[in-house]
Amino acid sequence: MRLGAALPLGDLGGGPAGPRSFAESARILEDLGYSSLWTFDAVGRGFFLPDSLMALSVAAQVTERIELATGIMQLPIRNVAEVVHRLFTLEQLAPGRLVFGVGPGSTAADFDAFCGDFGSRFETFDEQWAELRRWVANGVDGERDLSIPPALHGSPTLMLAGWRGAMVERSARESAGWVASAAHGDAEQLSEAIGRYRAAGGQRAVVTNIQPGEDLAPTIEQLHRFAEMGFDDAVVFDLAATRERVAEVREAVPDE
Repeated sequence: MRLGAALPLGDLGGGPAGPRSFAESARILEDLGYSSLWTFDAVGRGFFLPDSLMALSVAAQVTERIELATGIMQLPIRNVAEVVHRLFTLEQLAPGRLVFGVGPGSTAADFDAFCGDFGSRFETFDEQWAELRRWVANGVDGERDLSIPPALHGSPTLMLAGWRGAMVERSARESAGWVASAAHGDAEQLSEAIGRYRAAGGQRAVVTNIQPGEDLAPTIEQLHRFAEMGFDDAVVFDLAATRERVAEVREAVPDE
C-alpha cells in the first residue's frame, strides 16, 4: 500500500506558518518518501482550507515526483469549464502527476457558501461528471473549446468518491479509481465497500481522511488494517503534523 499525506496548513519545517509553508511542507513530504500529496475541499464550515488546485500549483513548483491529488473537489458548487481550465493549467505545471478526485459533496454549508443547491447535488453532479469526462478526453465539450493542447488530452487521472450506494460500482466502471473516506465509514463498512469495488472490476482504491491522534500507534495499526483490506493507497490528514510525526508514520508504513 502506498502512503499519501494531506498538505499541512502549518510548516513542517518547524517555522511559523507563512507564505512559504505549503512549498516547504510539500518538499519535505516528497523527501520523506510519501507517494502522494492531497488537498481537501471545504468552504463555509467555520475554518479555512485553501483552494485545492491553487495549493497544489504551489506544491508542483517545488516537487518532482510526488503525485498531486484532490480528495475531493465538489463539482456541483462550481462551473466545470472554469475548473477544467485551472486543471489543465496545473497539468502543465506537473505533467502526469495530477489525480483529480471529484464527488457530489456531502455538506450543506459548502453549498450555502457558494449559492449551490444542496438538494439537487446528485443530479447536477451526474451532468457535470459527464461534461468533465468529455473535456478531459477530447479537450472540447460540443461547440465549446478551451484550446487545450492535444498532447494533454486524456490527462489528468480522474477518480470518483463515495462509498454508499451505486457510487462504488460507478467508480469501477467510469473512472481510474475510487476515493473512500475513513471519516465517513467504519472498518466493516469500508471492507464491504472495497469488496464491491473489486467485484465490479475496480482498479485503484484510495482511503483518505485518516486523522491521527496524539499517540500515533493506533493510526499506524489502522493503516496496516487498510492494507490488509486491499486498499492501494491510504492518506493521512494530520492536523498536528510536524516533520517528526510524518516521518514516524512514513517509517512505520513503508510502501509495498
